[in-house]
Amino acid sequence: MHGSASPSWLLVALCAATGVYCLLRMRSSVEEQRRAAGGEAFMGFGMAAMAVPAAVFTPPAWAWSAYGALFGVTALRALRSARTSPHHRHHLVGTVAMVYMSVVMAVSPGSHHHGGAGVPPLTGALLLYFTGYVLLSGVRLVPAGAATDSGTPGGTAWGDRPELARACRLSMGIAMVAMLLTI
Repeated sequence: MHGSASPSWLLVALCAATGVYCLLRMRSSVEEQRRAAGGEAFMGFGMAAMAVPAAVFTPPAWAWSAYGALFGVTALRALRSARTSPHHRHHLVGTVAMVYMSVVMAVSPGSHHHGGAGVPPLTGALLLYFTGYVLLSGVRLVPAGAATDSGTPGGTAWGDRPELARACRLSMGIAMVAMLLTI
């Protein structure tokens, strides 16, 4: 993505760390949590790759098209799952945003914006969606009461901690807002 190196590296670190944690969540005993964690790990690592500063690594011209195709396939998979779960609808919006950013980067890899006409409508809509998602997710992280033990020996497993999964999704939402602001 475009922008200065320091925030880009912070974005790479945030997205990569989120991806790593999502890989750890894939060890959950609940199949739906494992599938969701796999998709989120893919998104985290994909976002980390896209956020690497252009001064360090400028991908070849075909790479943005490859990103778009890869996230397009992921969007089709999320579309199929979106009929049954609200989380998958959010994942669908995220993959569509990744496809959109890939297309923008493929079309105009050297420019910071789409001309002098202001923010394009799709960018604005995605910014509104992800900003709302970040604000709502942040509110949901505020503890409502005392935490309960799941009854498993030693407490809740890392892959089954819902507050950490929400924090992971919040981190990726923040990263998505930052990436959308830079295109």
